[in-house]
Amino acid sequence: MANLSLRRARTIIRKTLEQGREMALKPLSVVVLDAGGHVMAFEREDGASPGRFQIAHGKAYGAVMLGMPGSAQMQRAEDQAYFMAAVNGVFGGQVIPVPGGILLRDSKGAVLGAVGVTGDTSDNDAAAGKAAVEAVGLVADL
Repeated sequence: MANLSLRRARTIIRKTLEQGREMALKPLSVVVLDAGGHVMAFEREDGASPGRFQIAHGKAYGAVMLGMPGSAQMQRAEDQAYFMAAVNGVFGGQVIPVPGGILLRDSKGAVLGAVGVTGDTSDNDAAAGKAAVEAVGLVADL
């Protein structure tokens, strides 16, 4: 089973930022959480707004705590707004149900944590994060 070490978390961040620059995205902020929702690492590029930590965290936190990526959360919010409102109440308003919250899975499907990417459009955030997760040998559940 693959694990989510601090070294791997930092590599995911570095590769997400590299992919963002390659895609010519706005300045990104990236957080990696472990399977318990605890912050392992975070970086905010120069020029990224200061509130980006909370957004990146909310994307990743919702993914890991609900076991579903941001895109699935967004669909759930559209289909059952009351459910996502209740979930956000349970988690103290920390869930941001949009793409860019990516579950990190090993090759057998076990959740190892989540990454939250913010700074550009949600779909671009997710694409940059996906490339990074796959570059470190994990499965990105978007």
